[in-house]
Amino acid sequence: MSEFSWPVRVYYEDTDAGGVVFYANYLKFFERARTEMLRKHGVHQQELLENTGLVFVVRRVHVEYRQSARLDDLLDISARPRLQGRARLIFEQEARRASDQALLCSAEAEIVCVTADGFRPRPIPQEILEILPS
Repeated sequence: MSEFSWPVRVYYEDTDAGGVVFYANYLKFFERARTEMLRKHGVHQQELLENTGLVFVVRRVHVEYRQSARLDDLLDISARPRLQGRARLIFEQEARRASDQALLCSAEAEIVCVTADGFRPRPIPQEILEILPS
């Protein structure tokens, strides 16, 4: 699984009183990109829960804000996963304005595979490992 990019249009609901994307909404954009990247490779999180009792949870996110996105901007949201242990993935993510590729926001998200019932770490299933970069 190499870098994945997901387009996101900035809607009025994404902006704050200053007319720019509210800072927390970048986390939503990054979440969507990670979810769509998995979906593209046949990993559906609801099926993962139903079939294995496993879910992916965010343990930590480090975010850097650089420039502002504004209403109607089209953004490219990227996700680059790398395996970090048996139960953990690190996603390097960026939000860029599509028109000029200006870097607006970057993040590193630590995602952990856990049991849904007790949130105990478990190894990432083999079928998911097979689609990750080596």
